[in-house]
Amino acid sequence: MLERGYLEFLTPTGDTAVATQLRAAIKRYVGVHLVAFGTAAPAADHARLEKAGFAPLAPVALQREINTGAGTETARFTIVRVPPGTMAEGRIQFCQHHTPELLWQERWLAHPNRAAGLTGVLLCVADPQGAAQRYARYTGLPAQLSGSVWRIDTARGNLLFIDPETLERGLDDKPQSLPWIAGYILESDDIAASGDFLRKSGTRVDVLGNRRLLVKLPPAVGGLAIFEPRNSGTLNFD
Repeated sequence: MLERGYLEFLTPTGDTAVATQLRAAIKRYVGVHLVAFGTAAPAADHARLEKAGFAPLAPVALQREINTGAGTETARFTIVRVPPGTMAEGRIQFCQHHTPELLWQERWLAHPNRAAGLTGVLLCVADPQGAAQRYARYTGLPAQLSGSVWRIDTARGNLLFIDPETLERGLDDKPQSLPWIAGYILESDDIAASGDFLRKSGTRVDVLGNRRLLVKLPPAVGGLAIFEPRNSGTLNFD
């Protein structure tokens, strides 16, 4: 958990439809396969998605037990998603947390790498403009061209849509598959401390512009992670 947002690491264990979908996704590449947008109005998002032609599935109420340190309580949330394959990049959904205090527990928010917030997602696609405009319809937010990158700004960060050539030029990496959710951007509350921790842990760190740090994640988790100082602005690939 981060002060703003979170990363969730999943593995399929059962024989449910969702587990089957995840296994198929992992066969395509190991890495990020899900992007969840926060929402305070899942019913309104569902209606908008339906109007935009995404044929959303019925909202799903989910829950799971959470240890609070003083006992066990039930975390509850509502998910709005679309049929598999509708968004080729992965499982793209909306999530409303009804019990956020159970997830964002103080004891889980401080990390040695100083990551404090999830501020961006990198999507490598063959047609960045087309993908960005599709996500604009999906989210109800405008897509805009920023240099050689298309982006959508949300309340807490942005989605960046890049083609393989831009990815290789800017981050010296090639897509494992297309489309590819290449990785994510994490805001650090102390970028120097982040760099020191990562290097001391044996992680290769490449320094990008504006003091950003690029980490190519190990094969077990796959993809890219970029650490950036607070108030860094949008990542520039030009």
